[in-house]
Amino acid sequence: MNCVVFDVDGTLVDSVDLHAEAWRLAFEHFGKIVPFAMVRSQIGKGGDQLMPVFLSKSELDRMGDALADYRSRIWKRDFISRVRAFPGVRPLFERLRQSGKRIALASSAKGDELSIYEQIAEIGDLVDARATADDAQRSKPYPDIFQAALAQLASAPSDTLAVGDTPYDAEAAVKAGIVTLGVLSGGFPEADLRRAGCREIHRDVADLLSHYDASLIAWPK
Repeated sequence: MNCVVFDVDGTLVDSVDLHAEAWRLAFEHFGKIVPFAMVRSQIGKGGDQLMPVFLSKSELDRMGDALADYRSRIWKRDFISRVRAFPGVRPLFERLRQSGKRIALASSAKGDELSIYEQIAEIGDLVDARATADDAQRSKPYPDIFQAALAQLASAPSDTLAVGDTPYDAEAAVKAGIVTLGVLSGGFPEADLRRAGCREIHRDVADLLSHYDASLIAWPK
């Protein structure tokens, strides 16, 4: 694999619980009580795919846009400053670049949020392409964001590996024809990641780096 496409939330930065709480508060603000655990199980999807899990069509039509806007505002105001990078992100990216591989990010976040995550993880100078919610009609588990990343890299699916922490990452990447590696740092069970199509599982990106030479990420050697 000469190109590696990374999900960001839960894979490179520790943000899944924060996203879940922001969504929970947003639903509550609009009179919809959704337990934290239920919201958390859907993190990894963009808002276009997450909200229909909890809102009827009439509720979506009536308040979907306002709810999404409110969640975005409180995320930027109260939560994004609390996001931290997982250990090993920059060293892994440096190892990939030393191996001649190109790197893309494929995130359901908006472009301005992704820029902040890159600063937090200190990887902006190591990234070749960025595909966000701004580049796709539908978020994960649809393949649109991964397809946008492939287009930006001018890479074939067969020459690309995806790395993500949720079943929705794996489903989206597999639909795009990309072999997928899973990490457990987002809190999803290994069995769920394997069912969604992950060929290999690591604890987190630091664990992936420590097993680099034996991992799919090193192919071709």
